[in-house]
Amino acid sequence: MIYIYYSYISEDNCESLFENELPKFSPDYQDRIRSYRRWQDAQLSLLGRVILFKAIEQIYNYDPSSKEILQTKYNKPYFKDDPVQFNISHSGEIVVCAICEKSLIGIDIEIISEISIEDCKWQMRENEWDTIISSDKIEESFFNYWTQKEAVIKANGLGLTIPLTTFEVLDGIAQINDQKFFLKEIKIDERYKCYISSDRDIDEFFLKKI
Repeated sequence: MIYIYYSYISEDNCESLFENELPKFSPDYQDRIRSYRRWQDAQLSLLGRVILFKAIEQIYNYDPSSKEILQTKYNKPYFKDDPVQFNISHSGEIVVCAICEKSLIGIDIEIISEISIEDCKWQMRENEWDTIISSDKIEESFFNYWTQKEAVIKANGLGLTIPLTTFEVLDGIAQINDQKFFLKEIKIDERYKCYISSDRDIDEFFLKKI
């Protein structure tokens, strides 16, 4: 089972979030959050960590605050000595967090916005690009592919060291070298595109707003 938790940022909740939740984390993490100039960026980052910890408490019935979060050399975060896999993404006003055990997991969310479409051509395979430019909703079609590709490379764990043009998304599946990644759209808000990716079939998932 893949668990997906999400939340919207709010300026009204910013002060209480920082007062009540930020002190629960390490001094280094607190300094990093306080270094943001915009409250939106600070809250997006903090809320991702808050959602992760609260979700684990609800799903697995233990307090993860004692667990150390490390990063791979490709900057993918993980818990030291814990089978729980997680991935966090945010865009616009939404933060999402995907959690599971044992399977690789990646999630990406993007707000659908106006873009200079020609500047994005180099990120897509030929078939993907043809689908995008022939769509009646070009931006939506682009972000549909973009979030899938981002979710795949996040699940894979090598991030942007994998050029997006080296693999193709076709019928909800992408392959990097000999490894398949499966995709599922998560419909949270019609203004956004969001996908999860895993190295196992995504038969079902649990979605909850915090």
